[in-house]
Amino acid sequence: MNEVVFLVEEAPEGGYTARALGESIFTEADTLEELPALVRDAVRCHFDEGFESSPVHVLNPKS
Repeated sequence: MNEVVFLVEEAPEGGYTARALGESIFTEADTLEELPALVRDAVRCHFDEGFESSPVHVLNPKS
């Protein structure tokens, strides 16, 4: 299993962005509550079918 780490930032136009470190994966959400599901979906879409990621880590510089 691979680990995917995301950096979360507030978007200038509102909402939040999540960018994977070391992979070309990006997603955005209106709220922090909906972001984890969108991150998991983006990871599934990016990798081949059958890819299983260990926990997706989300780094929020404000936490």
